Amino acid sequence: MKASIIIPLKAVNDYLREALPYHAALEGGPYEIMVLPDEALEKEIPAVRVVPTGPVGPAEKRDIAAQQASGEFLAFIDDDAYPRKDWLANALRHFDDPRVGAVGGPAVTPPTDSLLQRVSGAVYTSLLGGGPHAYRYLPVGRLREIDDFPSVNLIVRKKAFEEVGGFDTHFWPGEDTKFCLDLVKKGWKILYDPDALVWHHRRSSPLKHLRQVWRYAKHRGHFARRFPETSRRLSYAMPSLLVLFLAGGLLWADGPAGGLYVLGAGLYGAALLLSGVHEAVRHRDPGVGLLVIPGIFLTHVAYGIGFPYGFLRRGLAQ
Repeated sequence: MKASIIIPLKAVNDYLREALPYHAALEGGPYEIMVLPDEALEKEIPAVRVVPTGPVGPAEKRDIAAQQASGEFLAFIDDDAYPRKDWLANALRHFDDPRVGAVGGPAVTPPTDSLLQRVSGAVYTSLLGGGPHAYRYLPVGRLREIDDFPSVNLIVRKKAFEEVGGFDTHFWPGEDTKFCLDLVKKGWKILYDPDALVWHHRRSSPLKHLRQVWRYAKHRGHFARRFPETSRRLSYAMPSLLVLFLAGGLLWADGPAGGLYVLGAGLYGAALLLSGVHEAVRHRDPGVGLLVIPGIFLTHVAYGIGFPYGFLRRGLAQ
């Protein structure tokens, strides 16, 4: 079983320099490491295949890499992520089942990240912030079959990749959701294994975090209209319903139903506080617990507005 580790990026950066020794130390070979920057490098990187692609998006870079990869498995990982040494071995063992087309695993916030990065990660790992998708960011849970997973940590059988035609380059982000849907429609199984773990750096500021959330929300909303099989789900619409309740309730808070509004807003506030306490204990850092409270609220607002925006927009791609 040979794997091709595929890392799309614009240019070589400090995150990639940090990650390469972890890739070099992986168990479960043989494998090759492919790095896809926009431009050719002045200096070669030892034991790495560098494939210049020009200024194209991550989906195009992954498709280009797949065409040139020598491995029968394509291990997609982002440039700001690095693997645990057993990542590849734990993922590849599942491909003994010929029905398995892809395996994903958690993308965990490194403990060395800054406070604001760890707060960003805590938003996603909290039950109130990440909801039923929080497992994607935590090394917990069980082996399960799934139908949607991000490409930050996704290992794909090359045969399955070619069968569905690779990534749909009209979309970013969201190309991985469309790709997983295509796999499932072709009859391939996608598995989640909590032991196929990578560490993934989070956004370094609240503004960058919210911009990322906004992009995810508007594309998920667009997908809810165009590809409802995996995107028209209550969990994705909940932040929009929350925003509608909180904003709309201000118009009738003094009316007969005002008590219900106060009760609902109070319960949400209590849930925010409990999430802060839980994340403070999980991270052993009261600063994370304190900042995750406004972080979850602002994430809900950004996602809650972005989702219907994407749903109503026609022709939304990038």
